[in-house]
Amino acid sequence: MNPSAEPHADPVEIRASANNSSDRERVSALSPRGLIVGAVCVVITCLVVCFAELVVGKIQIGFLQLPPVVVGMLVLILGVQAVLTRLSSRWRLKPYEMFTIHVMMLMASMVSSRGLLEKLIPLLVVPNYDATDGNNWRGLFFKHIPSWAVPFDPDGAPKQFAAARFFDALRPGERIPWQMWILPLLFWFVFVALMLTAFLCLAAILRRQWVDNEKLSFPLVQLPLEMIRVTDLASPRGQETSFLQNRLTWMGFAVPAVVFGFNGLHQWYPSVPEITTQVNLNSYFVAPPWNQLLFFQAFFSFAAVGFFYLLPTDLLFSLWLFYLMTHVLDVISASLGYQPEVTPMYGCRLYYGYQIIGCYFVLTGYMLYSARPHLMRVCRAALSLNRHTRPLLPEDRDELLPYRFAFWGLILSVLLCAGWMWQFGMSFPLALFLLSVCLFLVVLVMARSACESGMLMTETSFRPVDVYRMVGDVRALGAANITGMAFLDALWFRDQRGLMLTGFLDAVRFSDSVRVRRRSLIGVFVLAIVLAMLVSGYLHIALPYRMGAVSMYSYVYRGNPVWAFNDAAAVLNGSRPPLPWFAPLNFAIGLSATMGMVILRSRLMWFPLHPLGYALSSTWTMMVFWFPCLTAWLLKSLILRYGGMRLFAKARPFFLGMVLGEFTMAVLLTIPSIFYQTPTPAFPWP
Repeated sequence: MNPSAEPHADPVEIRASANNSSDRERVSALSPRGLIVGAVCVVITCLVVCFAELVVGKIQIGFLQLPPVVVGMLVLILGVQAVLTRLSSRWRLKPYEMFTIHVMMLMASMVSSRGLLEKLIPLLVVPNYDATDGNNWRGLFFKHIPSWAVPFDPDGAPKQFAAARFFDALRPGERIPWQMWILPLLFWFVFVALMLTAFLCLAAILRRQWVDNEKLSFPLVQLPLEMIRVTDLASPRGQETSFLQNRLTWMGFAVPAVVFGFNGLHQWYPSVPEITTQVNLNSYFVAPPWNQLLFFQAFFSFAAVGFFYLLPTDLLFSLWLFYLMTHVLDVISASLGYQPEVTPMYGCRLYYGYQIIGCYFVLTGYMLYSARPHLMRVCRAALSLNRHTRPLLPEDRDELLPYRFAFWGLILSVLLCAGWMWQFGMSFPLALFLLSVCLFLVVLVMARSACESGMLMTETSFRPVDVYRMVGDVRALGAANITGMAFLDALWFRDQRGLMLTGFLDAVRFSDSVRVRRRSLIGVFVLAIVLAMLVSGYLHIALPYRMGAVSMYSYVYRGNPVWAFNDAAAVLNGSRPPLPWFAPLNFAIGLSATMGMVILRSRLMWFPLHPLGYALSSTWTMMVFWFPCLTAWLLKSLILRYGGMRLFAKARPFFLGMVLGEFTMAVLLTIPSIFYQTPTPAFPWP
């Protein structure tokens, strides 16, 4: 976020004629060849993601905001195309067709991974499988779970057939109980469709403000754009060497290729040396008060360094500095003899988590304040009863959705989602509050972190219920509400990785560079998401029944959904203490600190601290990527100091090449593990 960059006063009229003429020159993303190849790639993407993340487990290839599987598949497509075009130029895909394929694979990867199905499918059977006499889940939750929402009988006993065989695998002669899954999946997919519609409407409303007015850099778009431009034969002959013909690209590619090539060989032949990409720093701080540091490890990701190289130095500086400040506070509190609580279901201290909530409120408020001219125009377009008298918006004609539809679609989607949870058993006002906090606070800041700071992972440090705890006692909400919150926490609220909103925004931003009509993307989104749900939905059910979920990736089956119900049980059992008095105080500190940064950045151009660094400081994202941020900041600072912008631009292909190399190696090392069950190395983005 750049508080000093106010949106233009109202540039619509200035650019109206230019936009109208350029819109007519755009092409549709719904080209038959692009859709056919894209559909095939969706199926392949779903297969690779499901086997890599669920079965292999060590390569999380699909949950990043620019998934490695998508970049690796683009490399393979370009390689196959290079061979086929030697036979005939008709095999060459046009840039807009490659763009369609890229978007479909992006949607498929997010649906298959942490964006949806990895959280939804296990959630529907975990309550029954993990219920025991000791945890009393049956008495706490079963009577508050509708029979249409799960593939087991809530009136029955724990470990029923659908749940037990999902985790323990089918026995000889048994079949997958598809008939027990059909109804729950249909009901949940209605809820999912409403949430995705809300994301789509939000993307349509945000696009003009973030792309045209504030001109965010969208770092995650830059690598696939460079790759797809290679297919553009209409480019001038006199332009610079293309990205894939640049020697620096392949020099950057070679660095992670060698490192992960050795690590892959080490898994097959232990005599081959392994190059570590992860250092446990906690093992070096064993004496008090240093031993009170929470998770403190250094992951080195070449891909992360490559993306972070594209960011402003003040943002990079703030990202790693604020993260290290959280550990300084850990040490200070321990030296004073204070042992603060940890935020439920997160890895940060409770007092710091509530500071971040305050930070989110200020960031969201400032984003809305900065966008007020644009939002006012959207509201006037949506609220005008007479279509012929409402304000003429030239750019509304080629937005992802008409503003009237996006405005009312967003409101209606949120209301219907709350109504769905009311049918589930929750209070309608409570469900509406939690969903609104998720969509208009958490998701908004997470999307901003990807579009402005290029964060490969979108993750937060609090849930909507943590906001509610400042104004009400969660224990007084009742078992039905807390049961519903456990489902929402596991599905939407806790783990934000694979956030579909950023996929929509990146695709819309990308479409401008390849001259594709934005509204034609709706058909691409729908086709890719529906196809991915069918293919991945089958795999997410079939694989556990055949292999046993207990032997598959533990986070998906024994982590996220189990933690949600354990937390709900702690609240119902009274073992979750009430919110300490200092939490609202830290909320106020977070508000004040962020407001101070926003004001100083708007008045002092040299002010080095960026509020997004504060917002992300206590997240799993920064726990993984703080060291790449520090590395990229050092390298970029040295390059700009001694080589200036000329050297910075010249070195750019090298850093993007590192992204290409790391992600391509992830795909290449995954493929043999799928067919031959060979071991794979761990990649530094767990």
